[in-house]
Amino acid sequence: MVRTTISKLKPGMFTAAPVYSATGQLILPEHSILTVQQISRLEFYGVEWVATIPEEELRDSAIEELSESEHEEIISYSQKIRRSKSFHLFKVDYNKKLAILQQSMNDLLKKNVPVDTTTLLEQVSSLYTNNLTTLSIFDMLHNMRQIDDSTYAHCLNVSLIARMLGEWLGLSEDDLDILTLSGLLHDIGKCMIPPEILNKPAKLTPEEYEEVKKHARYGAEILEKQPIDKRVIRVALMHHERCDGSGYPMGLKGDEIDDFAKIIAIADVYDAMTANRCYRKGLCPFEVIATFEKEGLVKYDSKYILTFLNRIIDTYICNSVLLNDGTCGKIVLMNQKALSRPVIHTITNEYIDLTKHPELYIQAII
Repeated sequence: MVRTTISKLKPGMFTAAPVYSATGQLILPEHSILTVQQISRLEFYGVEWVATIPEEELRDSAIEELSESEHEEIISYSQKIRRSKSFHLFKVDYNKKLAILQQSMNDLLKKNVPVDTTTLLEQVSSLYTNNLTTLSIFDMLHNMRQIDDSTYAHCLNVSLIARMLGEWLGLSEDDLDILTLSGLLHDIGKCMIPPEILNKPAKLTPEEYEEVKKHARYGAEILEKQPIDKRVIRVALMHHERCDGSGYPMGLKGDEIDDFAKIIAIADVYDAMTANRCYRKGLCPFEVIATFEKEGLVKYDSKYILTFLNRIIDTYICNSVLLNDGTCGKIVLMNQKALSRPVIHTITNEYIDLTKHPELYIQAII
């Protein structure tokens, strides 16, 4: 149980104790799920804080509920993955590749040792081919979240996600290699940002955010000195540009942005938003997918974002999920017109089509 101030309450949270007004009137009973209307009601009554159930406890109780259910097939999908031999092998292999990437970046920045692109590509290629399907790759990356979310891990994840997207788009092997290398090096400029800003566990000031935005230009400047494909340099410079001109550092639009930068932008945003950060927890992938559905065709190239969404959503079939009202179940069917709102088979053997229940959403994959 934690004390949560009214300003920090969010729909989907659960009360850990009854909530009373200053005059002793019961406003909400214990274990109530908070809605926008209920939060407004609490504000009306002048309630300053509410005892809420931490998200970790909700997930743990959900997993326990799943484990104890007579529906054995709905046991936590993530638990199965993390217990598997293939995941442990992937984790060892992943950490080896991560160490090589970190060493390569540090050698370039501190010793001016040229990037060995061949070795880097070989490392990612072996990590990718050892996990034969896109389904297993996403399973592995999703379950690595609590192990390493450093800038280096982010770059490795983006390279893997971008390569998958490149394959879905039918790119040639040579282009896939350049795209993979672009993912590995797209954030190299962050190594030039002061650590106290990059790792600040609170909201950045406007001045600090402007400093972070410089990493795109820093990265391009670093890579311009390397004997490397020009597309890799353009990706480092443009991966935060958006098709509607809302990005940085130059505010480019549409065709002004390099095609590979458009692809890396999607992989970069997806991985960054689903990853834990020092200042926030990672978002549920379905929340990120909902964001892409809402603004994707404006900010991203339609042929890339639509391919990404239509293919990545299939990787979450059979995953166990927790809904915002505490319901647990398994994803059994995707809704093509609303990818973030699939059909859920609950542990009570009901089927919930989220497109028909706007009050519900997927809070976590468990």
